[in-house]
Amino acid sequence: MNDDHELDPEARLRAADPAAGVEPRAGFVDEVVAAATGEATASTETAAPGETAAPAAPVTDLGAERVRRRPRWIPAAAVAASLVVFGGAGYAVGAANGGPSNLASDAAPAISLQGVSGGAAAPEMATGADARAGAGTSNKMSADMSYPYGGFGRNEFSSSGLGTTAGTAAGYGYDARAASNVETVAALAAALGVEGTPELANGAWTVGSQDGTAASLTVGLDGTLGFSFYDPSLDPWSCPATGDGTGSSDGSEGGDAVDPATDPSIEPGIVEPCQPTGSAPSEATAIDALRTLITSTGRDADAFEYTSETWEGSVTRTAQAWPVIDGQRVDQSWTAEVTEKGLLNAYGALADIVPLGEYEIVSEQDAFERLSDPRFGAQMTALPILYREGAVADAATEWVPPTEPPAVPTSGASISWPVNQVEIVSARLGLASQWQPDGSVLIVPAYEFTDAGGGTWSVIAVAESKLDFSTPTE
Repeated sequence: MNDDHELDPEARLRAADPAAGVEPRAGFVDEVVAAATGEATASTETAAPGETAAPAAPVTDLGAERVRRRPRWIPAAAVAASLVVFGGAGYAVGAANGGPSNLASDAAPAISLQGVSGGAAAPEMATGADARAGAGTSNKMSADMSYPYGGFGRNEFSSSGLGTTAGTAAGYGYDARAASNVETVAALAAALGVEGTPELANGAWTVGSQDGTAASLTVGLDGTLGFSFYDPSLDPWSCPATGDGTGSSDGSEGGDAVDPATDPSIEPGIVEPCQPTGSAPSEATAIDALRTLITSTGRDADAFEYTSETWEGSVTRTAQAWPVIDGQRVDQSWTAEVTEKGLLNAYGALADIVPLGEYEIVSEQDAFERLSDPRFGAQMTALPILYREGAVADAATEWVPPTEPPAVPTSGASISWPVNQVEIVSARLGLASQWQPDGSVLIVPAYEFTDAGGGTWSVIAVAESKLDFSTPTE
């Protein structure tokens, strides 16, 4: 920082990087790959009731974490659901009531109808490989790509031995309207330690400060009644200005922070990025906190399965809770991020899941044929194992800068039109969420197909008689 207590733009950008100054240790890449493929016995694994979770913590790709910018003063709308907070600092630990901190990992993985390349990330998708997808030159990758990397490209599917019997399967939905009231929102705010009266405006319930100076709760009027909680006072990446040109986080010395007392261009209350201190809470602490949150909303914490992770050098840990229905995880998880001081942020679905009766479903073979039907928009929801393990050569590392443009195409040259040959080897029936035009959310039967390379593809399983193919009018 210079004499005017200002950081130049580059310095401020670097200061805002949560992974700044963190370098991978020996074996880091191998651990990332193992965690992404589910082969590492790290803290993403779940333990049976009564058992102690594995002490080792998984690590996440540094490049992906650098994309994750910590919020400054805007309460993140994507941050929701919370934990029982006392006095705004500290949390109730679920283990205190003797309950298990985790559930056995025996439910089938969640199925998503949003593909790898879709607007929403597929649940439980392997990490690391997608970071490589953006490296190098896109033209080079598109020309050399020989597998449906991330679901892109033209595909020709084949299979054998799939079932040919149709049937029925249960469907569910989120009852958002029943929970959208002052009493429900106020009770959640009280459990979180957020002060204030719920106010309904601009399509959401809000409680607490909305200017980033104190903890806040937001409950959106969407189909799941998604809620978010954020406490800026516990954000280890943000340091309130102290008046002497420095910043502090929870009373500790932070990095250089621009101070409104010395720089009139900075609005009071704005916090600046700083170097976090401390260490990430344990897996058990994060999961127990999320269990306590779920219990505080009147739900059975044992009806969820839990996962948890952090990244190397992080001072926070996240935990996820996956609703389980009929032995299947649902792709709308709850998430909490915990610091040493308490709950930093959390989000989830406040609406209850209710049964909607039986739907007619197509057979495995008929669903397989939907993979080639453009009406069903077949989605790749997990990358092939070779990509997850890094066995496929990375185009970015092999690319050599050209010294001249390509030669003119020859007369009558064949036109490159690559088609990926995808062999489907298995199918399973599960559940996936589906958002309706009116904003309501269904949980519908869906098939997940696994190809010979370990990649997965999903399509809706509901029979055409219950599918409305009309295009919504604006």
